[in-house]
Amino acid sequence: MTFDPSTLAFDQADLLQQLQSMDDPALDQVSFGVIGFDLQGVVRRYGAAESRMAGLGRHQTVGLPLFAVVAQCMNNFLVAQRFDDCQAASVALDETVDYVLTLRMKPVRVKLRLLYAPELAMRYVCILRLA
Repeated sequence: MTFDPSTLAFDQADLLQQLQSMDDPALDQVSFGVIGFDLQGVVRRYGAAESRMAGLGRHQTVGLPLFAVVAQCMNNFLVAQRFDDCQAASVALDETVDYVLTLRMKPVRVKLRLLYAPELAMRYVCILRLA
């Protein structure tokens, strides 16, 4: 039986491992926003759902610094600093944060899931937009 990426759940326990195992076409089938970025903070993966909802294409995001250019509204202690602190301490991060996105759009209520494991070269922000 093969895994269907469209059934991946935002609150799934093994979400980080599932994202790491997906290629980009599979990532594009995920129903919520996914941004993968390297340990230097550069966007390396940008899911199709996030592209649609944010109105930014891969060509506008991949290769650019996430918190300095792509998602400046997340460059704060609630999001960017949590990743930096966990990376510096070499401890895993899996937290869900109630948040409001404000850059390039009217304010949008979301839940962010922040994912990082010290043994991985990628970190992820998953974005679930709320009604």
